[in-house]
Amino acid sequence: VVTFGGAYAVLAYMAQEVVEIRGWLTAPQMVDALGLAETTPGPLILVTQFVGQLAGHAEGGPRMALAAGALTLWMTFVPCFLWIFTFAPHVETVLARPRLQAALKGITAAVVGVIANLSLWFALHTLFADTMTIDRGPLSMPLPVLSTLRIDALPLIALAALMFARKAPVPLVLAVCALAGWGLAQV
Repeated sequence: VVTFGGAYAVLAYMAQEVVEIRGWLTAPQMVDALGLAETTPGPLILVTQFVGQLAGHAEGGPRMALAAGALTLWMTFVPCFLWIFTFAPHVETVLARPRLQAALKGITAAVVGVIANLSLWFALHTLFADTMTIDRGPLSMPLPVLSTLRIDALPLIALAALMFARKAPVPLVLAVCALAGWGLAQV
């Protein structure tokens, strides 16, 4: 039910839950999980398996990691397939109804907000080594600790932005930025 909007919507929810609420992973581990998902073939939703496996390993070592990874895969894909097999035959009927179309447009707008939130969360935890949380009533917002700016990330961001502006192919951007990141780590 929380997967409306696809994998990016799930990642926003999952990042908040496993990092900020449950404390199973650190923010850098979650950033690594997204990086791994973005650079490997296959569905982005496999980040859930990686996160489950890391959390399982932290709790009980390699055996628990395997069990948690397998359970996470099962709980990720079985409900999705059930939804697909149940509702796929009815998609055209649903899309033909104006009221339901309006509801789907509202869901789409909410999903755009969730994905924007995810982008900001990952950018914040990539650019800054530490954050602080500001609570104002029902609102809670992470803010960067400005003194923990990761200067080493700025050239990589600039390089990627320049390559995207020049319409470089994504695999080339990934390869060049990976090599540049490795080079910066060697310095």
